[in-house]
Parts: sequence; C-alpha cells; structure tokens
Amino acid sequence: MSILPILRWPDERLQSTCAPVTGDVRQLAEDMLETMYAAPGRGLAAPQVGVMQRLFVMDETWKEGTPAPMVFVNPEIVAQSDDTVTQPEGCLSIPGVLVDVTRPSAVTLRWKSLSGVIQEERFNGFAAACVQHELDHLNGLVTFDRIEAEARAQALAEYTA
Repeated sequence: MSILPILRWPDERLQSTCAPVTGDVRQLAEDMLETMYAAPGRGLAAPQVGVMQRLFVMDETWKEGTPAPMVFVNPEIVAQSDDTVTQPEGCLSIPGVLVDVTRPSAVTLRWKSLSGVIQEERFNGFAAACVQHELDHLNGLVTFDRIEAEARAQALAEYTA
C-alpha cells in the first residue's frame, strides 16, 4: 500500500465528471484508504488522487472508535429525504477551510462492492453528508460549489492553494 498525493483545488480534475469504474480497483481502494487515514480524513474520492473514476472510500467514525472502512464503486443516490440539514464541511482538497453546506439529511445509496456485489444502504446525519460530499467529487463538484456567492467569496479569501 502507499499514500497517494491529494490534489488541491482549483486543480481542473476536481471540476470534472468521472467515468464509471470498469476494472479491478482493489489496490487503488487500499491506497486511498491509507491516504485518507494519513491525511487524516473521513472520506476520499478517486479524483482527489488524480484518478477519474467513480470510486470513493469512507470511514466516518474511525476518529471516535474502531475503524469501519467502506469502499463505494459506481455509487448513485437512489432516494433522499425532503428535509435538509446545514453543517460545516471540510475537504482534504481544500485544507483549512470549513463551509456550511445544506444537504438532504438522509440518502439511500446504491453501489457495487469491490467484489462486484450490488449494495444499498440508507445513510443519515453525518454519514449522509459524507457520502454526498464524496459523490459530489465524482460529479466535479466541491464544497465551494454548494454555497452562496457571498459565502464562497469569503471562503476563497481564507483559502490559499
């Protein structure tokens, strides 16, 4: 395994839509998990390490307890709650900047496991925000794209690439 370099915004790859995964990505997923833990983060999407495929890894609780890594291949939201929640989000590609992002409070995600088995799970609270944040990366979006112009200008002023 190896720690991969994390791209920083405004790298153009972070603004591009990713292609579906078609091959074996086990080694990439292992490297991404190692990179995420070392960063230290709770999620990491393939485009953040320069791989333009629809893959992300997540472990939203490891900082509070036992690691529970998850790997999402070709994920898609299949349902979302009508109610929303606004909470601060950080990003490994935009270090040092937290912005308040409003998202659905719950989502149902469908993806393939590394062995090709289709999975589906409902995520709530912080986990829901985390999967939506990582899925945004696969669609070429970052937290700056989820906030109003005034908040974006303030966040950009805080950020130095």
